[in-house]
Amino acid sequence: MRTPLKMRDDSYPRDRYYQDALMRLGQDSMFTKTRHYDGELGAVYSDQATIFRLWAPTASQAELIIYDDWYGEIQKSILMEFDDHLRIFSTELVGDQHGLTYAYRLTFFTGEQVITNDPYAKAATVNGHRSVVVDLSRTNPEGWGERMPSWQTPEKTVIYEAHIRDLTVSESSNIQNKGKFLGLTEENRVNDYGSPAGLDYLVDLGVTHIELLPAFDYATVDETEEPPSSYNWGYDPYNYNVPEGSYATNPFDPFARITEMKELIKTFHDRGLRVIMDVVYNHVYEVENHAFHKTAPGYYFRYNEKGELTNGTGVGNDTASERAMVRKYIVDSVTYWAREYQIDGFRFDLMGIHDIDTMNEVRLALNEIDPAILLFGEGWDLYTPLSSDVRAANQGNAKFMPGIGQFNDGLREAVKGNDFEITAKGYVNGAWYMEPQVVSNFMGGVDFGNYNDPLQLIQYIEAHDNFTLYDKLVASNPQQDERIVERQHMLATTIILLAQGVPFLHAGQEFMRTKFGVRDSYNKPDEINQIDWNRQESYRQSVMLVRELIKLRHNEPLLRLTSYEEIKDTMNVIRQDYKIVHLTYECEDYQLVLVFNAQSNVLNVPVESGKYTILVEDHVVYNDHSNHEEIKEFKSIPPISTLLMKRYY
Repeated sequence: MRTPLKMRDDSYPRDRYYQDALMRLGQDSMFTKTRHYDGELGAVYSDQATIFRLWAPTASQAELIIYDDWYGEIQKSILMEFDDHLRIFSTELVGDQHGLTYAYRLTFFTGEQVITNDPYAKAATVNGHRSVVVDLSRTNPEGWGERMPSWQTPEKTVIYEAHIRDLTVSESSNIQNKGKFLGLTEENRVNDYGSPAGLDYLVDLGVTHIELLPAFDYATVDETEEPPSSYNWGYDPYNYNVPEGSYATNPFDPFARITEMKELIKTFHDRGLRVIMDVVYNHVYEVENHAFHKTAPGYYFRYNEKGELTNGTGVGNDTASERAMVRKYIVDSVTYWAREYQIDGFRFDLMGIHDIDTMNEVRLALNEIDPAILLFGEGWDLYTPLSSDVRAANQGNAKFMPGIGQFNDGLREAVKGNDFEITAKGYVNGAWYMEPQVVSNFMGGVDFGNYNDPLQLIQYIEAHDNFTLYDKLVASNPQQDERIVERQHMLATTIILLAQGVPFLHAGQEFMRTKFGVRDSYNKPDEINQIDWNRQESYRQSVMLVRELIKLRHNEPLLRLTSYEEIKDTMNVIRQDYKIVHLTYECEDYQLVLVFNAQSNVLNVPVESGKYTILVEDHVVYNDHSNHEEIKEFKSIPPISTLLMKRYY
């Protein structure tokens, strides 16, 4: 049912009047509930013919525009057939159309015409301005096969978040394809001191999943420049189903970026690393220039009572995931990446903007491909208008989204202090009375009541957003001795890697990455963002600590419990005050004793007398179980450090 047009006041500009009417129609609740389509959209390729399907519910006419070649002039336009009920425009071109460059020209009842790329495009020209038909089988690199075997031990997951350009662009990487997908396929790369860099370093570190910041086509880096004159993290969506061209060796070739991204994924898989894709369906870069708005004005976004775009994301617009065709798009896009690119996990940017039904549908769709595909996101409580019967996909509603993880900022804040206040302190860097908050979060939110199991908590202290941990520690105590900062950093990272839940590391965290005090470096130059692979030499103890803690976590099941029942039956809080956290873990054969000492002095902790195997002491991990000690009543712990011991019954 269309929204009836009110009588037009002659003082109201005609163009604005009809534009507003078109927008109201796109937002009308009855219209949005009935005008949807369940089939496959976009350019549906076969070697016999390609079918073009476009959902444009308020357009009166649609034409398929065909260009001479990738960058040529318009060759012709074809009037597309129209299904009045579904508002689907379609046409078929017989023959092998691989490489055909196309766009859509839409006419609306306002008389306005727009030319738009295909929102479902799988390939695109440079900077994503034109869509290209692709036979995806021709983009598979040599040896491209089936998915990796299903990840059967999610409790062993350790996530490492990285930006493709950051990992490869520094001269210290000695990588040839700097800033490119292929840069992360290069093996046997070393820093200036002969230590592993790039891919080999990631493998040696022992993490299980590499989370790549947005690798889909985004708007804010000019792909025609080499090297690019600008930098961006990539949270500026343009073509959701096309890889980013600035990471390709030839961005002018629509297929190079596809093949090279697949080569990156295949190389990671061959080396035992799984790939998580950072996806950003919560907003677009510029509404007026995005295919969502051009094909269905008013439909894909949320608006307030004044007809203005809402801004829960903080970047000017919020997508309306609760609407059928927006939800369908998100599910279609995620499953496309999972199937075609064999992606092993998805991190949802600002997931709290979305509704829980959409996220649960994504989870169910991924389960059909592989139930072990990770799915998690930023479940912040964001102000965005949702009807009273729609729940937002935020932390408070985590229990309604089984199998979907949430970033746990509670542990981050407790350990290092509020990220939005430069001088704010946490447990490791000077704050008192943070111990109970550290413990409750460290134990996987066992008493929170809003999670189903500890694996829903992504435990982290540093990510691409905000200060790095090192910069935060320096900023909160500017006069602090460097060695104290290093010990605080290692203690904080140890807490994350031993916490119940899923540990998450930011690239370079293990060698105390600095962005030189820049808080949010999303558009800063390489000098700020690049990984300095030589820095691992200066912080070798920290690198070894992280590497060995990951091994310890993999080998010790009590450090990665999978249910709240196990946590309640196993973990005991002995003390949580005066910058001391003292826990024990009990199982049938042995006991673990864990103490975090954030004090600046040696701590003598009372323990049961007996023979202990020291697993972690003074930021050193003993995975070979070679360090034994007979203890009577008390054990001394160095300042700002961790003690972990095992005692067999």
